[in-house]
This record gives sequence, structure tokens and C-alpha cells, in this order.
Amino acid sequence: MAKTGGSIGFVDYKLDNFHADVYLELLRGDLKERGFEVAGCIALDEENGRAWAQENSVPYYDEPAALDNAVDFYVVLAPSNPELHLELCRMVFPFARPTYVDKTFAPDLETAKEIFALADGHGVAVQTTSALRYTNVQEYVRTLDKSPVRHMVAWGGGRSFGEYAIHPVELVISSMGPDAVRLMRRGAAEQSQLLIDFTEGRTVVINVYISAETPFAASVTTDGETRLIELDDTPIFRNSAAAILDFFESGAPGIDRAESLMIRRILDAAEQPAALREFVEL
Repeated sequence: MAKTGGSIGFVDYKLDNFHADVYLELLRGDLKERGFEVAGCIALDEENGRAWAQENSVPYYDEPAALDNAVDFYVVLAPSNPELHLELCRMVFPFARPTYVDKTFAPDLETAKEIFALADGHGVAVQTTSALRYTNVQEYVRTLDKSPVRHMVAWGGGRSFGEYAIHPVELVISSMGPDAVRLMRRGAAEQSQLLIDFTEGRTVVINVYISAETPFAASVTTDGETRLIELDDTPIFRNSAAAILDFFESGAPGIDRAESLMIRRILDAAEQPAALREFVEL
């Protein structure tokens, strides 16, 4: 039987970050009726973690085993430090509890595969995603039952390509599926454009504009029409947090692992020098 409600442990590098704050606020506010609470936390930066925990009235634990005695599920955060996600997962996967890992899942494809292999070795259900999986774009795509998407264009921005390119890539892959086959990148500075070919002749263009006012948006083309959709970002973190709770309740990931790996594969390919000259295989 699916589990309803439970205790969540936050696992982080520095807990003083936007994702820790917004997810805690949602669990205590809009999603309180779901019956989940943040019952404890631990951080690699102990001083920062203790200060955040005290400020937010969340119990802080010195050791992973002590935290595990207080929780049913884990949320691995460190959204700006994916290079630490494997270390953080090693702390909690041995306890075999369902674990959500924040974006970006891993710094490269090989580490992403290592995290999944580690989870499998411990029998851990693991899920990862960007909040851009839960938008009005995907809601529209789900209405196209007999009219598949042939082409998409997505726009996004942020402080850096490395940290923020995942958002429009997640938006596209969650709409088109994991069957991308090759990629080329135009521009490697503040304006980048990814050209991606999918199976069955489907295509994608992703525009990533750094240090600029660039709202997230997408156009979706079927055989019948092209629809330009300005992304409504108001509910995306609530939707994302609700999806994490759905995962915890079911005990089974709600996202195809092939999509998570393809997202990382695309991000890796986009950083290859060869991608600036020609299409590279995915």
C-alpha cells in the first residue's frame, strides 16, 4: 500500500540556499495537508547547516545514522553543487530509503550512471528533476494524444550555462522523450543555441542566454499547428515539491531514468569542443 505522509531529511552542502528554503516553506504551508514534515537535516558545511537549522527550527544531526533514525525519506539538495551529489548520496543510500536528488543530478554522465548504480546496489528508489518538468508547457503537450510533437524551440537563462542549461533541456526532454540522437552547439559565450535531432525526424532548438533577462518559454509544433507558450513559473516549485511527495508516497520513481540520463548526455555533449564544429552523436 502506498505510504501517506512521513518524515523527510534534508541532505546538503550548505543548507542556506533557495531550494532548501522554498521546499521547507511549501511543506509547512501549501502542501501541509499532505502530511510530510522536514524532521531533520545534515550538511557538509556544518556551521552553515546548524545556523540554517536553528533559524528554521529543523533538528540538525551530526551523523547520517542519527538522522536516519528520525526520517523516512531523503531530499539531497546542493542545487548549485552537483559535483557533491555522489558524496551526499553515499551518505544516505546505505539506509535504502526513497531519495530525491535535486538538479543538476550529476556533473557528468559517468557520475550520473555511478549514482544510479549505487542506488541500485542499495535497493534505493531515486528520482531527479529540474522544476521545469512541471509547467504549463507539459500540460499542453499532454493534450496532444494523437498529434505528436514534431519540433520544439525552448528559451532559458540564468547565471551560467553549467548551472541553468538543464532547465530548458528538462523542459524539452520531458515533452519529447529520451530519444535524442545528435547535437550541435552554436555559440559558447553568453548566447548559446543547441540544435538537437531526435528519432523519427523530430527536431529541437534550445536557446540559453546567460546574464540576460530571458523568460522561460517554448514553442511546440505538431503537424497541425505551432503554439508559442510563455511559461507560467508561479506554480513550478509547488508542482515540483508535490511530485516529490508523490514519489515518496508511491515508493517508485515517476520519471523515466532514460530521460534523466539523456538530459545529462545532452549537457555533456554541449560542452564538447567538437559540438561547435559539427553534430556529435548522443
